[in-house]
Amino acid sequence: MKKYILIILVGLMLSINSALAGKIMINVKDVDISRGGNISVMIFSENGFPKAHEQALLVQTKSANRKSIAFTFNLAAIDELAIKVHHDENMDGKVTKNWTGIYPKEGLGFSNKQKVGLTGPPVYKKSKLLKEQLKDGLAISVIYP
Repeated sequence: MKKYILIILVGLMLSINSALAGKIMINVKDVDISRGGNISVMIFSENGFPKAHEQALLVQTKSANRKSIAFTFNLAAIDELAIKVHHDENMDGKVTKNWTGIYPKEGLGFSNKQKVGLTGPPVYKKSKLLKEQLKDGLAISVIYP
């Protein structure tokens, strides 16, 4: 009987360690709280990055009421990813464009400090990270136009 209890306890401990090993923290910095709205953090595989929000593997949204906002994700089943942060000021779930209809009007941030440029949005290849790179967390600054 003691042997079975020991086996169950060891199994529970291993399950807890596995779950904790997949958790990462993303700290979104430099939020302009005067703009209101929400901050969304999206975890992508190569599919859909960075424009197709509906293809994000994981998404979390919080009120843009602090200059720095922490998000915690469980990445247990994800080994490679790219991250997009969107300050959704009008809370419509889309990146609002400026008068050109091309460049964003709302704040954005990306993994590996990628930015929207003259050639368009960041590409997955330059934005991707391995889960191991995130074990100590990650900070992403919101860049405003």
